[in-house]
Amino acid sequence: MKRLIWICVIVMFAVGAMAQEHKRLTNLPHLYVNTFTGNPIVSKTEQVWARMWLVDEQDVVTFYDSISIRGRGNSTWNMAKKPYRIKLLEKAKLLGNSRANAKKWTLLANHGDKTMMRNALASYIGDLCGQLFTPAAKFVDLTLNGEYQGCYQLSDQIDIRKKRVNIAEQDYPLTATSDITGGYLVEADGFKDFTNGVNGWFTPKGVPMTVHYPDDEEIASSQQNYIRQFVNNFENRLFASNYADAEKGYRAYVDSTTLISWYLASEITANPDYIWSMYYYKQRNDDHLYFGPLWDYDIAFNNDNRLTGQDPTHNLMAKVAFTNNGLEKWIDRLWSDEWFQRAVYNSYAGLYAQDLETKLLNKIDSLNILLQKSQELNYRKWNIRTRYLREIVLYSTFEAYVNDLRSFITQRLPALFKAFANRMPDDVDDGETVVPQFTPSSNSYYAIANAGTSTVFDLNAEGAVVGNASRQASHSQQWHIITLQNGFMQLINRMNGLALTDPTMGESTEATNLNTQLTVTKADSTNKAQQWHIVKQSGNHYNLNNRKSRHTANLYGGNAADGTSIISYTNDSRNASSNNRLWTITPVDKMEETGIGNLQDKASLEYALAYDPYSQRLHFGSDDLSALTFMVSIYDQAGHRVLQFPASQGCSVDRLPKGLYIVTWYDQGYHSTKFLK
Repeated sequence: MKRLIWICVIVMFAVGAMAQEHKRLTNLPHLYVNTFTGNPIVSKTEQVWARMWLVDEQDVVTFYDSISIRGRGNSTWNMAKKPYRIKLLEKAKLLGNSRANAKKWTLLANHGDKTMMRNALASYIGDLCGQLFTPAAKFVDLTLNGEYQGCYQLSDQIDIRKKRVNIAEQDYPLTATSDITGGYLVEADGFKDFTNGVNGWFTPKGVPMTVHYPDDEEIASSQQNYIRQFVNNFENRLFASNYADAEKGYRAYVDSTTLISWYLASEITANPDYIWSMYYYKQRNDDHLYFGPLWDYDIAFNNDNRLTGQDPTHNLMAKVAFTNNGLEKWIDRLWSDEWFQRAVYNSYAGLYAQDLETKLLNKIDSLNILLQKSQELNYRKWNIRTRYLREIVLYSTFEAYVNDLRSFITQRLPALFKAFANRMPDDVDDGETVVPQFTPSSNSYYAIANAGTSTVFDLNAEGAVVGNASRQASHSQQWHIITLQNGFMQLINRMNGLALTDPTMGESTEATNLNTQLTVTKADSTNKAQQWHIVKQSGNHYNLNNRKSRHTANLYGGNAADGTSIISYTNDSRNASSNNRLWTITPVDKMEETGIGNLQDKASLEYALAYDPYSQRLHFGSDDLSALTFMVSIYDQAGHRVLQFPASQGCSVDRLPKGLYIVTWYDQGYHSTKFLK
């Protein structure tokens, strides 16, 4: 009995000693790693056995026995503060329940980034842009073999599993019935880290491709041949003469949402490595390439002295990024397609209008607060004034580096807006914005009535806009008003889904008086002739001023007779007093409530819109999806378009906050339905 008591005392003493020894040094969690031998980690390929203690924010200590640890990185491995890759004996949720349950994790040193926050900021930007998965960023202090190493970033390893790259795992070994259509994780790899024909290849355009999953120890020749042929077919379509065709060109092979979100994140971060190393993946039984995840941003945000003189603040990275013998050809080709030009601009305009700058600056500020104590400790060990990688500027304080990053963001975002606008076709936005003076409900249709005659906007048999007496049930007199990202509004006629348009040709000014009759045309939110500034006047009266013509909507002669033309007219000081130019805007009907699960199109029974709450995917069902050639838009309750996707492809909405949305499309008429996530 005495022996048992002594054993218990010894164990209790050991546990108490462990709790005292393993404690946080700052507000951050702390990782303690001790190799079994006490020797340092000196290789990127040889695993070293170790024990690990994680002290979390509540000072709870969790012990992990028999982990393996090795070095990682390319140029970063040669620096004094080493990055590492760890592998646990059992799966664990090191980053919390919302992230992966996994064995493999990375410890990023961020030694070439004096703010230590560029990778974390890039991850946040990936989320904002709509990437399906971005590696997490949890900052920790690290002690290795009893010696404090500094502030590190605990992050996801890029691998195949739920809450990471969530694609189907392939059979190993393969059987006669194995489905080898997916999943695959591939990297366009500037380092050419593969054996050609074994776990990688060169595309016809010379782009080096490394297959990361299945890995080189498991991949069969049939799998290698399949993914190589699929990617090569995509590239061949990208460079074919009909490449811009939605069905016959490259778009049939890509998930457009992740392509655009990956590209936007690459440009917002100004990552010069984005076409040196690019990940993409393919799901089983899904004939699309998905772009992402994002990775390795320590030299992004203007932190690479090799770009000095290239003006990475204002230039697109597509012009100045480091190339990997071919992938730059893909980007150039994409930019020659008007669909890509519009998609990039429209998606960025949406982000920009939702106060992107404030969001990013707030994120930087929150990381700055989080890292204050740890950075002080980190830079006692590592000299903050020493260039460790490619830093352009050297300061004596952490705050100066953070301010430099903030300054870059404030200059980069408007420069991107202008750069994207300059690459657009002539009919798209040039960056002008207005402050909305009317707030429409996204659930209502409106009647627009003249202040003097009470006649309302209506359509004649030719599709011209005229004033007619109000008829409550007439859909041609009802308009869905959508607030665009730039503050202008688009007015969509309920009867035919066409947009109110000022067809005035040539250059015009506010004083030009051409008396052009307004009409309706196919809805295109990028067409300035369809963009209207609804300007508040006294009482409940408004002017409708067209962005392109600079004219205002006017009831010709103030005539109350049915069929009186509504024209594009002089825009001047009489806007506030002339009844011909003043309009009331009144809700007259609600959009139809439609249930979730099977949102059936009213005009045709050939397809239906459905939402799968488990995969969080909105998609159409049809015997022939390729026949669905229209685009679908999703608007939030404020009327802002938050997503757009081809009907034939569907769209993941897992990044959208919970709430009510409006889904609209035009197919032989204008269709809209509510969607509750």
